[in-house]
Amino acid sequence: MSPSRDLSRLPDGIVPELPLTALAPMQNITDVAFLRTLAHYGPPDYFFTEYFRVHAQSRLERHILATITEHGSGRPVFAQLIGEDAAALARAARQLCAYPIAGIDLNLGCPAPQVYRKNAGGGLLRSPERVDAILGALRDAVSGRLSVKMRIGFDSTQHLDVLLGSIERHGVDLLSLHGRTVREMYFGGVHYDVIAHAVARLACPVLANGEVSCADKAFRVLEQTQAAGVMIGRHAIRNPWIFRQCRQRFSGQAVSAPTLADVREYVERLYRATAATRALDTDERAQVCKLKRYLNFIALGVDAHGAFLHAVRRAETESDLFRVCDEHLLREPDKVFADEPYPGLIARPRCEAEPQGGKPRSAAQLHFGN
Repeated sequence: MSPSRDLSRLPDGIVPELPLTALAPMQNITDVAFLRTLAHYGPPDYFFTEYFRVHAQSRLERHILATITEHGSGRPVFAQLIGEDAAALARAARQLCAYPIAGIDLNLGCPAPQVYRKNAGGGLLRSPERVDAILGALRDAVSGRLSVKMRIGFDSTQHLDVLLGSIERHGVDLLSLHGRTVREMYFGGVHYDVIAHAVARLACPVLANGEVSCADKAFRVLEQTQAAGVMIGRHAIRNPWIFRQCRQRFSGQAVSAPTLADVREYVERLYRATAATRALDTDERAQVCKLKRYLNFIALGVDAHGAFLHAVRRAETESDLFRVCDEHLLREPDKVFADEPYPGLIARPRCEAEPQGGKPRSAAQLHFGN
């Protein structure tokens, strides 16, 4: 399915002869509770943390460190950094090497305007020479694995080959490439042909990222790009079975089909895992609001008309939330959960996010890293 690549510097996959799978880093989503829950249904080969925000005065965020030390899945975790100060990034990388990480990952893809306007994340793609300096500083600081999570450009692919040259020159061990520009955000088609170009250009393994929505899509993306594996983000929120299904599809087995009753159990497990990792004084409404970050995506595969999505967005208490779940998920418990999101349904986590300072966060503040 994919060409032989030098995977010797990477951790072994769950099934070594199969293409790799990875969970994309997503801010406010891929916390320790989600990693634990996902691992229950079939973990990816690799996890990536939310990004550590790095600047001259920064410290490693404790809640992100917990995803490295407390996830309990047994799978390797790469620690992702975001920033534009090469010296500070090198310092943070050295600090993180004291933890049980699989490697250091540099974020060169975050499309959130409040990030790229500070010349971090995807904003750095406008400055290939700056990227080269940062990669050099990180390579000098890290004796272990160094990976990059990147988009194909800021508003075009004009710098892509220069960036790929830097990745090759500094001995990056793994590239995860989202096949859209920063400006394209999460809209429009994914340029899998550009990912294929990167795969052909680089000696290091490449993970294809962007709208890998189900196991069959993952198989087709690998055929088209010849990548070493896939990285999946939002679709793993909706479907926590997706990594197990990918391994089934890659090995020619029948792909398992979860039911709405299985989804009901997933929601309950995620709610309890999230509650167990939160402060004891967190109020119920805040807990329900946090779960809606996930339910905005889970609901896309429940019913074609979006009735569950509409109802669950309006729940304010735990009893409201699970009443809605029982009504919509246990009415036909044996109905198969949709393999892909129903057409026309869109996750818009606007007002469901947990308030900070009394104000709900906007959708822009709920960006997903890369």
